[in-house]
Amino acid sequence: MRSTLLSRNLLAYLGSRFCAATAMMLLRAGIAWHVFAVTGSAFHLGLIGLVQFVPAFALVLVGGLVADTYERRRIMACAQLVALLAAVMLFVATWRGVATLPLLYGMIVVVAAAGAFDSPARASLLPTLVTREEFPRAVTIAATNQALAFASGPALAGVLIAAAGPASVYGAYACLIVGSLVGLGFLRPARHDPGVRSLGLRAVREGLRFVRHRPVVLGCMTLDMFAVIFGGAAALLPIYANDILHVGPRGYGLLTSSLEIGALATSIVLTALPPIVRAGRALTIAVAVYGLATVVFGMSRWFPLSVAAYMLVGVADQVSVVMRSTAIQLSTPDELRGRVSAINMMFIGASNQLGAAESGFVAALTSAPFAVVSGGIGSLVVLAVIATTLPALPRYRIDRPS
Repeated sequence: MRSTLLSRNLLAYLGSRFCAATAMMLLRAGIAWHVFAVTGSAFHLGLIGLVQFVPAFALVLVGGLVADTYERRRIMACAQLVALLAAVMLFVATWRGVATLPLLYGMIVVVAAAGAFDSPARASLLPTLVTREEFPRAVTIAATNQALAFASGPALAGVLIAAAGPASVYGAYACLIVGSLVGLGFLRPARHDPGVRSLGLRAVREGLRFVRHRPVVLGCMTLDMFAVIFGGAAALLPIYANDILHVGPRGYGLLTSSLEIGALATSIVLTALPPIVRAGRALTIAVAVYGLATVVFGMSRWFPLSVAAYMLVGVADQVSVVMRSTAIQLSTPDELRGRVSAINMMFIGASNQLGAAESGFVAALTSAPFAVVSGGIGSLVVLAVIATTLPALPRYRIDRPS
């Protein structure tokens, strides 16, 4: 295990992933603050999620098919070069004071489209860098790396916005993308054996059939999507920081990063412990905690309690991430991993972006606290329905085939 963990390939993968994930969260927080500063509208915060979701949803199956057909490292590099170009355009326009709302939305579309190709390739690459026996631990280490990146991005965004405005966020995003590309340059994965010989609908349907006939894989994806659609509060954090908790941009950065701090702490603990064998049970418990903590966050008017509750959301979410990633990848053969990862990204994209849209639109019609509290309750209802209709999911163990 030690030689695998210290291999150049895995370290290069983790370094590239850290830069890319930090960049993604940095940009997400910076764009949300920038759009809210321009519009002052909860509706537009929700619209950001919808604008991100549409191109990702439309292209991610193509991205998964490409990942099963071509060399995955090169796909990631091309996608990140597109994101780098978008970052430069955002920086220049904002620095010159000519950044408009259509430009912001346009660059969101470009970055989301690039991510539709980057994410399936990246997710399907990790299992090829370690053995099956080592994979549960490798997932936990990769999740720790990602949690550290996810915590760093929003916190850095808050500091940069307070010190120099949104333009500095876009400049930092560009630098991080360059760092990710450098990491990819050191990566030397094993020779890729294409899972498909030609691009076409038949190959896409093969991946869809696989997911449909694997209850554990389908259950993991469905539970994550609907729980986060209802329970996600990330899109409303600028409103909480400004209008409810009154803590300003620095408080916004801390509040946003508190979820990732909780996730990071959880990943460190999971790394030190043996892999969780009863992954299905751990996943269902984690989603229950996620929903309850979301309700507490939505009701809180005291900043320390809000930070603690949102940190607990991150704890539960990170357990869910590790359990779902392990179950899905261990249940999928390598020749299908790109397509199955793409389908998983569709579910994740739907949960994150439609969740942001749902939160923003409900908050615009009612209030931010109502949107968050009702969403937390909704995620608990979703858990009960899926655990009942797909009983194989809570019974799943990593030492048994799904």
